[in-house]
Amino acid sequence: MPIDDWPATERPRERLQALGPGALSDAELLAIVLGTGAAGATALDLAHALLARFRTLRNLLGASREQACEVRGLGPARWCQLQAAAEIVRRNLRESLDRADALTSPAVTRDYLRARLRDLPHEVFCCLFLDNRNRVISFEELFRGTIDGASVHPREVVKTALQRNAAAVILAHNHPSGVAEPSQADEIITRRLRDALCLVDIRVLDHIVIGEGECVSFAERGLING
Repeated sequence: MPIDDWPATERPRERLQALGPGALSDAELLAIVLGTGAAGATALDLAHALLARFRTLRNLLGASREQACEVRGLGPARWCQLQAAAEIVRRNLRESLDRADALTSPAVTRDYLRARLRDLPHEVFCCLFLDNRNRVISFEELFRGTIDGASVHPREVVKTALQRNAAAVILAHNHPSGVAEPSQADEIITRRLRDALCLVDIRVLDHIVIGEGECVSFAERGLING
């Protein structure tokens, strides 16, 4: 039976309008994004099939086009819809970060970094460059490595910070293993970057490590000035 023939209290769009998006299941939200179903299947049927295949929305959104399109009813156009929805979320977080003071709004900063870095299959080292009021100038990926680590060069970090006229930076990188606990190498490179940037009067406010479901702040652990 087409969704339009369902009782209004069971249709995902009507439920969202009446109850708000937080009341909907993952499958219902996904069905709204997909818009329509496939031959013999409603959008909600397709959403359930996708979640059965990938188990979570995160896995689905992180799947390649080829992997996602293995599910009957999801072609390249709908995969693009899902990717666009995910990018809208990331850009909304970035706009929130642009409006916020990165030092006094750590939750916004972490949400943005988690959205950008958590699902990457390789290690990436990035910097948030901030002005003298701790507002974001830019977010930039500086180094990319394998799952075993990235080579981080303090000279390039200092060079980029000076080019951006930054007064402070927040360092960030992900652990594709999912474990956010900083390694000894992470602590060593943090000290090297802090000392190098200090020579040109640029402060390191924090170094945030993004894992599977958590992130670790060097500043909260007292590792920035230690």
